[in-house]
Amino acid sequence: MIAPFASDPTLARGRAFSEEESAFRSCFQRDRDRIIHSSAFRRLKHKTQVFVEHEGDYYRTRLTHSIEVAQVARTIAGALGLNQELTEAVALAHDLGHTPFGHTGEDALHELMAPYGGFDHNAQAIKIVTSLERHYADFDGLNLTWETLEGIAKHNGPVTGEIPYALADYNQTFDLELHTHASAEAQVAALADDVAYNNHDLQDGLRAGLFTEAEICHLPIIGDCFAEVDRLYPKLDRNRRKHEALRRVFGVMVGDVIDTSRALLAEADAKSVQEIREYGAPVIAFSEDVWAQIVEIKSFLFKRMYRAPSVVEKRIQVTKVVETLFPLFLEDKNLLPARWHFDIERLNDEVSIARMVSDYIAGMTDRFALTEYERLTGTKLPL
Repeated sequence: MIAPFASDPTLARGRAFSEEESAFRSCFQRDRDRIIHSSAFRRLKHKTQVFVEHEGDYYRTRLTHSIEVAQVARTIAGALGLNQELTEAVALAHDLGHTPFGHTGEDALHELMAPYGGFDHNAQAIKIVTSLERHYADFDGLNLTWETLEGIAKHNGPVTGEIPYALADYNQTFDLELHTHASAEAQVAALADDVAYNNHDLQDGLRAGLFTEAEICHLPIIGDCFAEVDRLYPKLDRNRRKHEALRRVFGVMVGDVIDTSRALLAEADAKSVQEIREYGAPVIAFSEDVWAQIVEIKSFLFKRMYRAPSVVEKRIQVTKVVETLFPLFLEDKNLLPARWHFDIERLNDEVSIARMVSDYIAGMTDRFALTEYERLTGTKLPL
């Protein structure tokens, strides 16, 4: 049963370019399908979360992460009576703007782009789905609905203060009401992101040997889940024990979001999705108690995984890749692929050229960035 505050595809605000509606898919289903079939989505297969692409087949990539986020988001949306297709579309698209090498690559590119407006992965995702994807005969981008674009731009909350240039430029032509909150569906996608990466980073960190099960058992939520598994299955082998415990951690977080959000939605008493946008506060959230426990888990992961000596060493090396490629392409546009020449040759100011170079580098996968670095410098990084 769809709630009155859910996003109704029959009442969607439309697309920047008018199209005939599908006879068998809602507009949000169509958005989801276009995202899945996009080049940027496929490239997420070889863009990493924490580890560099070559380090192992079992570690999460941006693609597997996005699929996990979408699964969690659909579950929460269904429980709350929201539109699952819109929720899934936003979840699948939320990482499209990420650079190679995870947040390390983004940090490096943002610093290099500081004189030209900086770099923001959410704004880059909007640029990808509205401009950089070029497959359709009638328009650039994917021509997604207003609701999906709003969700990509605002799933983490209203965009205030200095708006990233890529988002500000598009917003002038298709106003996404950046000052308001997004739909409840988009808010669900944001919380599903938190649930997914906290859980899979625990799994990946254990697999990489960055910490032990005994160490994470001292953390809130996790310790209780391991204790429950030990009580129910006292002789369970190590791998199954770990899986059973961590899936319970997943369940605690998802259940808390659903219970807390039900109460928030009841309090808001919204009769439409627009009332959700204008409510002035999030309606999808963790409880204060569980959020405080998640913050403790995040702090542990930051120290023991994201800033582990082995990970920091790789961060330094891959930062060098981005810092080397950017000035090379900026100084010699002929190093760009032939299909980029037509666009870049029409530009005559340094800012626009730098932004196009940034688009090119941001779209690279880990392996392609490493290959380009080796080709253009004649050296191979000892990763």
